[in-house]
Amino acid sequence: QVQLVESGGGLVQPGGSLRLSCAASRSILSIANIHWYRQPPGKQREWVATIFGGSTTNYADSVKGRFTISRDNAKNMVYLQMNSLKPEDTAVYYCNMYDIWGQGTQVTVSS
Repeated sequence: QVQLVESGGGLVQPGGSLRLSCAASRSILSIANIHWYRQPPGKQREWVATIFGGSTTNYADSVKGRFTISRDNAKNMVYLQMNSLKPEDTAVYYCNMYDIWGQGTQVTVSS
């Protein structure tokens, strides 16, 4: 059973940056479509970004131009670089592959 583990969340001021990481327990991230989702407080989980097996990427309109999803096949990692963060980016962020979810990492954007 593959496990996903997110890390890199924290408290950041508006306009700041964070980089989230998603690690897999097996070497599969390099070929799978990997998604980042987030769940803001009191709201439903929403899709944020996808990196496909060929490394094509896609983003939700709300983060386009500010967030970048990438992968490092050698390290079996996927990243979400988040710049120009806004208070509305506050959420628990999850990494997803097929029906596998990580435990999530909290991102709080506040002054």
